[in-house]
Amino acid sequence: MIKLLAQIKRRTPLGWLQLKREKGRLMVAIAGIAFADVLMFMQLGFQASLYDSNTRVNRSMNADIILISPKALNLQNVSTFSRRRLLQAQDVPGVAEANALYINNLTWKNPQTRLNATVQVLGFDPDKPAFDLPAVNEQLDKLKIPDTVLFDRGARGEYSEAIAAVDAGELITTEAEGRTLTIAGIFELGASFGADASLMVSDQTFLQIFRRREAASVSIGLLQVETGYAPEQVVATLRDYLPEDVRVLTMEEYVTFEEDYWRVASPVGFVFGLGTAMAFVVGIVIVYQVLSTDVNAHLKEYATFKAMGYNNSYLLIVVFEEAIILALMGFIPGVILPVGLYKIAENATALPIAMTLARAKTVLILTIMMCMISGAIAPANYNLPTLPTCFRSKIKNYGNRYFRQKSRPLFRQRSTQKASFI
Repeated sequence: MIKLLAQIKRRTPLGWLQLKREKGRLMVAIAGIAFADVLMFMQLGFQASLYDSNTRVNRSMNADIILISPKALNLQNVSTFSRRRLLQAQDVPGVAEANALYINNLTWKNPQTRLNATVQVLGFDPDKPAFDLPAVNEQLDKLKIPDTVLFDRGARGEYSEAIAAVDAGELITTEAEGRTLTIAGIFELGASFGADASLMVSDQTFLQIFRRREAASVSIGLLQVETGYAPEQVVATLRDYLPEDVRVLTMEEYVTFEEDYWRVASPVGFVFGLGTAMAFVVGIVIVYQVLSTDVNAHLKEYATFKAMGYNNSYLLIVVFEEAIILALMGFIPGVILPVGLYKIAENATALPIAMTLARAKTVLILTIMMCMISGAIAPANYNLPTLPTCFRSKIKNYGNRYFRQKSRPLFRQRSTQKASFI
């Protein structure tokens, strides 16, 4: 290992010297790689935001086990099942509580602009907290008042003035489904790709707003497990005990269920994945053009190296050296620019987009792979092994003439010394 490090230290950084010589070409290459990195960062950032924002409600539910309809697709399309399944679930050993959660979308008048907007309504019994959100649980008594709601501070849209008024202690009213709703408190959950905002209401207020919904039709069942029981064990028992018109999931499985919908079934997830792949291909093309031009510009030098005895591996290492240098230099601006772009996108969309260490590592690995692939392709078009044929004899003859010229004075000097000795 020490010998290898010493060899690397003694080795001439030919790749860096070639890149540094053409500064204009180097800057264009760095800009191209940075552009590809920014594209990948943005696509991966939006994709992560898609999964994060659409599972916020799921992850904040106060439950160990979730019951949903087999027809449910995601949180915006949950379908319903009979409330009797909650009563049956309470008969299973290990189930401490089984509470109902009602979900539906509502078109209401924006309390600030008075224009129609769509929000997601979450209804539950205020005496049995359905969410692990301190801001909601501290205001459960307000929800016991009919037609009273809690509003999401992280909503997408023009709600800043209304939120500020509620924070100041005012009661803001608006209209929906022919009823007057009063915003009595604020909590923070955040918007998603599926909903611009969320409202927390009591189950009774929910049924008053959506008069066609029946109390016996539940959107989601929230089950608490008794101390000493493993959720996986209780889930297995529930799956055997309950009919097939209800699906039983652990909390982790339910979050994965939501993510899988947006990753596989929804076209949005596919679009972001395709965008990342296209950015990767664009980066390969850019780096290939730079390395191919550089190889073409140094064909004579490479041929000379071959004639001097260097093999193809050495020349390929030089190209790969250039590829790695370009990858690292292009990644630096490529990782800095998205930080500001993420902030702009977050302010514009109210979605959780931020730079993460894991994503930076992923893009760095993709960048190195991108440049290495280009480095492997670039020399192939110039058939390096056949280049030195016409140069080998010339280099050899030149070396022989050089040796003879240098050796003649030395021979004459030794002959003179020998004659004088005699």
